[in-house]
Order: sequence, then structure tokens, then C-alpha cells
Amino acid sequence: MNILVIIVHPNIENSRINKMWKTELETDTTITIHELYKKYPNEIINVKEEQKLLENHDRIIFQFPMYWYSSPPLLKKWFDVVLLKDWAFGPDGNALKDKEFGLAVSTFSPEEHYSHEGLNGHTIEELSFPFETTVNKIKGIYLPIFALHGVGKISDDDLKKNALEYKNHIIKKYIIGKKSRFQ
Repeated sequence: MNILVIIVHPNIENSRINKMWKTELETDTTITIHELYKKYPNEIINVKEEQKLLENHDRIIFQFPMYWYSSPPLLKKWFDVVLLKDWAFGPDGNALKDKEFGLAVSTFSPEEHYSHEGLNGHTIEELSFPFETTVNKIKGIYLPIFALHGVGKISDDDLKKNALEYKNHIIKKYIIGKKSRFQ
């Protein structure tokens, strides 16, 4: 399986979590890492190049820190300009059909804040629903989210363990069924 990880962090060099995740992924030569903010510092996206990259991979993971209950703005722009009608969706848009898509997100707030009873009032899955809906629209397969909460309080040792868990999560084989996306 060809795996593409699209990292969307505007300042990854100063990031503790996403930088460690990236470092761990770099130990696996089967994973392609693509950093949007490094590739497009002026946010002028090469649509054809991005589409070709997607076409050449079976599983695509979007890695980013949660920004105001969503992704950093460049990822939204990327979706708007890359996932075009009659390429990604619509009657003739089947380029991404049956490809697997997942999210890897980090949050500053602790996990208990991401519940109906918590401060945010919603689960991380509910806040990520627009991504799942987008994947459904392009006829892809939506994978379980990998989330790390409370990033300000994680020890270096626990972060290293988490980075390995992340890599194992994105290379895991999922059983895709009609009723259940994964088991």
C-alpha cells in the first residue's frame, strides 16, 4: 500500500508534536511525506501536481494541529482547489474512489474536553465530520481518527511512544465492511 501523509502545520519547526510525528514517519521509507506549508509558502497550490500525488497513493492521511475546531486554513484551501468536480466527484469524478483517507490531529485541550459533557461539547469525531463528509463525497473510505489530546502536558518519553503508535496506526490494515468502516 502506498501511503501519503499530508502535513499541514504552518510552523512545524517549532512544533513539538507534529515534528515528532514527522520524524517517526521518516523512519519508514514506504511513507511519502508532503508538507503543504513548506511546499506552498505563498499558498499558490499546483493543482495538477497535487492530484497526481493523490492518484499515486492508496491511503492519504491529513496530519495537523486542531485550529479552532478545524484544520489550519491552507488545508481548507487545498480541498477547495484540488478536489475538483469531474475529477474528485460528480458523474465523471472517480479519481479518488476507494482510496483510504484518515486524520491525525493534535489538540492542546485534554481528551475529556472532547465529549458532550466536556468544555467543547463535542467529540473529536463530531468536530471532524466535515472531513468524513468530504471523503464520502469523493467516494473514498474514511479511516478512524488518530488524535493526541493535551499536548502541552505529554512527556518526551510518552510522545516518542505516541509517535510510534501513530505510525503503526497509519500503516495498519483495516477491514472495510458495508455497515462498519473498520474493525
